[in-house]
Amino acid sequence: MSIRALNIAGTGMLAQQTNVEVISNNIANMNTTAYSRRRTEFNDLLYQDLRRVGSTSSDAGTIVPSGVQLGLGVKTAAVYRITEQGSLLSTDNPLDVALQGKGYFQIQLPSGETAYTRDGSFQLSADGQVVTHDGFLVDGLQAIPVDAVSISVNPQGEVFYTQDGVIDPQSAGQFQISTFANEAGLDAIGDNLFLETPASGNPTTGIPGSPGFGTVLQGFLETSNVNVVSEITELISAQRAYEMNSKVVQTADEMYSTVTQMIA
Repeated sequence: MSIRALNIAGTGMLAQQTNVEVISNNIANMNTTAYSRRRTEFNDLLYQDLRRVGSTSSDAGTIVPSGVQLGLGVKTAAVYRITEQGSLLSTDNPLDVALQGKGYFQIQLPSGETAYTRDGSFQLSADGQVVTHDGFLVDGLQAIPVDAVSISVNPQGEVFYTQDGVIDPQSAGQFQISTFANEAGLDAIGDNLFLETPASGNPTTGIPGSPGFGTVLQGFLETSNVNVVSEITELISAQRAYEMNSKVVQTADEMYSTVTQMIA
């Protein structure tokens, strides 16, 4: 019995260790642009039937009403990404753009794959292309001349620039954004980028402001949706759960030692 308790408590300690790691990552990214906090979800493990529920208990056909099932502990089922929108932070940078509502900007990776992000902290490359902080091209936009004196972005994601001596603004294209049936199924690859997966489903691409797509706000960035107070509370709860499981290990070990001494 004590050996089973040791194993069960061990699974509990491992689960809470994972929980603490997820919480610590949330806190570490509290200032990361457009970061979506994660939540750990747990499932109970298999059960051992010492007396199967519903089995017959006599020749008269009487049925065992509840039985005896002993659980084998807990396991980490998933680390779920919560995709609610973060607050908007004013930056006054013309190439900082935030999405209000659903959608992800499309980014061209050097490998040719399309990545997706809600981090709209874009910049201009040496040849006037709108790129991420790693120099990856943003889909839907054309190069902006180096002599452009102003850049504006409307809520529909259309980018315009004005050149010195030219009255009418010129178009530099329009942001293309994508939505997914299951945003939590996207594969996070770091650098605020995601890739589609069979779990996320295929992207639905459109322009900002269309039905089902968010709009673009120039001069703002979406902040992390991490609530520090909630994360600290969860961290304390995980620490207490870890301590209680370690106490079970200690108690089971003492019980096992007692039995061993009796046998000896």
